[in-house]
Amino acid sequence: MTEPFTDNASESRFEYAVNGAIAFANYRRDGMTLYIDYVEAPHALRGTGAAGRLMQSIMGFAQKEKLKVIPICGYAAAWMAKNKTA
Repeated sequence: MTEPFTDNASESRFEYAVNGAIAFANYRRDGMTLYIDYVEAPHALRGTGAAGRLMQSIMGFAQKEKLKVIPICGYAAAWMAKNKTA
């Protein structure tokens, strides 16, 4: 079984796959800073918590890589504030 979270670096986006649908977050990296530009979940995943699990995975990735996360996307900013990561 593959992990649902992947860093699709060639597309500059993180992906979280659930039952064939993919929630994603477009990002930019500048040195040790990770900018989250846009987070989207397809209709099939809305309300399932997939975008939140995607954000949790992104934050784990950033912590492991010692990256500072700057949310540009309103959803990412709200998630980080709610989860006290901002």
